[in-house]
Amino acid sequence: MSFEITVDGRPVPVVQGQSVGAALARGGPSPSWRSTRREGRPRGLFCGIGVCFDCLVTVNGRESQRAVPGAGQPRKTR
Repeated sequence: MSFEITVDGRPVPVVQGQSVGAALARGGPSPSWRSTRREGRPRGLFCGIGVCFDCLVTVNGRESQRAVPGAGQPRKTR
């Protein structure tokens, strides 16, 4: 099953089981969705396996969620 997540107002395709970080790297607005602290240069994922806690994103209004290793899921509507 595939679905879309919204990143900065733009749809990003996700395959079920794929991490948010992998979706961002694969089809997001830019694979360099993070920036370095000193120079502000674009960068991608650091470890890619959820060990370093350097991939924190906001998911459905919840801040500081790891983009890796958690799988993206369709948003449940009420």
